Amino acid sequence: MNAPNQWQLSGNAAERYERVLVPAIFAPWAADLVSLADLRPGERVLDVACGTGVVADLPPNALGQGVQITGLDLNEGMLEVARSQPSPAGAAEVVWVQGSALAMRLPDASFDVVLCQQGVQFFPDRPLALREMTRVLVPNGRVLASVWEGPTPYATAMWNAVERHVGADAAATLRKSRAGEDPKALQHLMMQAGFREVKIVQRTRTARIRAVGDFVLRHLAATPVAGTVEALSDSVRMVLGGGRSQSVTALCRRRWHYLFRMCQRCDRRPLSRPNDV
Repeated sequence: MNAPNQWQLSGNAAERYERVLVPAIFAPWAADLVSLADLRPGERVLDVACGTGVVADLPPNALGQGVQITGLDLNEGMLEVARSQPSPAGAAEVVWVQGSALAMRLPDASFDVVLCQQGVQFFPDRPLALREMTRVLVPNGRVLASVWEGPTPYATAMWNAVERHVGADAAATLRKSRAGEDPKALQHLMMQAGFREVKIVQRTRTARIRAVGDFVLRHLAATPVAGTVEALSDSVRMVLGGGRSQSVTALCRRRWHYLFRMCQRCDRRPLSRPNDV
C-alpha cells in the first residue's frame, strides 16, 4: 500500500537520508526516545517505521543488555540501507521486516515495547496503526511515539523556497512530514486504541547547521522530491540552496538556532487487559 500521505523514498534517497538526515536530525532524537523508554534487559522491541535503522544503530549501552530489536518499515529501500549498516559491537542481531504498520505480519503479544519515531503522521489510518501496536504488545507493554509539534523556521524557509522555485506539489509533499495530530487529539486516539496512562512529554533541541545552502540541497536529495530537485537546472538549484539570491540561507540565518519539538511520549498499557496493575 502506498497512500498519498506516506513518505516513500526511491533511488538513492534512502542512502542520502542515512548519510545526511540521520546524524544531523534523527539520531539525537532516537537516543532521547530510547532513554524515555527505559528499556530493560532482554526486552523485545518493535521499531515501527524504522527507516534506515537509527534506533538499532544506537550503541548497546544505550539500548540495554540483551535487548532484541525488530525493525518494520514499508519502504524496502530504507530497509536495504538498514541491513547494510554494520551492527554496533556487542549488539544483538536485528530482524528487519518489510510491511505496513496497518497490517503487521507479526504475532499477537510478541513485543514488550513498541517505538515509533516520526512515523505516526504518515500513517493513512492512524487508529488502525495504533490498534496494530496494541495487538503485538504483551500485557503491560509500552509504546513510545514521537511526532513533531510543528514546523521550525528552517523547515518553513525550505518549504517556501521549494514552493517558489520547484512547485506547489513538491512543497505540499514536504509539509506532510510535519502534519501531525494536535497532542491532545493524538492522546485521545491512543486511548481509543486501547491504551491507558497516556502521557505527553515535550522535548526541545537546538540544531546548528553550517553551510545551510549546501545542507538544504542534500536534505532535499533525501526526500520524496529528490528526483524533482535533481531535474532542476544548475541555476535554479543554486537559487534554491542559497546561491546568489540567498533563498533559504538568509531565512535560516535570521533564526540560526531552530527548534525540533518531540511532543509525544506515549507510555501505554492496553485498557483491555484485565490483569494490568
